[in-house]
Amino acid sequence: MPHITTTSAQPTAELFYQDNNPEGTAGTVVLIHGWPLSQFMFEPQVWALTEAGYRVVAYDRRGFGSSAFVQGGYDYDTFAADLKDLLETLDLTDVDLVGFSMGGGELGRYVGRYGTDRVRSLTFMSSVFPYMLKTDDNPNGVPKSTFEDMKAGIKDDRPAFMESFGKQFVNYDKLSDRVSEPLLHFHWGIATGAQPKAIVDCVDAFGMTDLRPDAAKIDVPALFIHGDDDQIVPFETSAQTGSELVAGSRVLTVEGGPHGLNLTHTDEVNEALLSFLKDPQNATVGEPARQLETA
Repeated sequence: MPHITTTSAQPTAELFYQDNNPEGTAGTVVLIHGWPLSQFMFEPQVWALTEAGYRVVAYDRRGFGSSAFVQGGYDYDTFAADLKDLLETLDLTDVDLVGFSMGGGELGRYVGRYGTDRVRSLTFMSSVFPYMLKTDDNPNGVPKSTFEDMKAGIKDDRPAFMESFGKQFVNYDKLSDRVSEPLLHFHWGIATGAQPKAIVDCVDAFGMTDLRPDAAKIDVPALFIHGDDDQIVPFETSAQTGSELVAGSRVLTVEGGPHGLNLTHTDEVNEALLSFLKDPQNATVGEPARQLETA
């Protein structure tokens, strides 16, 4: 299996990746998966992108999927360094980065630390960017107790937690006609196969990390795709706030979309993504983001 060995942060790790359609001429897309899954969650997007002529590199975050189960480095500084090592090792340039949920944090922190020399565009899909935690200056965020409860549930009965989380991921109570039970089980298997320490440590990473300062460094076209019925990452604290902070960004609000909208609203998501990637500088996907008012 293809791996790269990270070098920029300790402890180092071997990251598994798949290079789909390496001879593609439409451009290069790098997919960064959500918690607690692997790059296989992007299967519906890989089909659409490769059939449109893109080279698609999808990798597993350290501690997840087929990447190394190391005992540390489950923070956004390390994840951004891992992404840097991947891009440099494979010598990828003019890249379109797509980050789902937790993967959106990698996009923000990568640009914040390393800039956009290798980056053509950013797509934040159901993303946790820029800050999930509810604080006085982030009133639409998620209470800290929610993240503490998540960690406790994982430690108490991880398989049961993942089964419940998987249904919430796609709003299964409302959208069971769009997601099969075998697909839920497939993702349950991916989630339960991740390293327990990685799963727990990542809750602090995506729940507590303030990525708002990184937003000011984003100087490439950015698209936020988010469902208005996301029960895991609230639209208001993520896509709405993030897009307000990123100058010139655009927002596609998927009506009735849950967190896992790439699975439940696949056609709409893929069409939007392909439209944006075709010409990010002049994209008309969704609506222009509101900009924060300054005093």
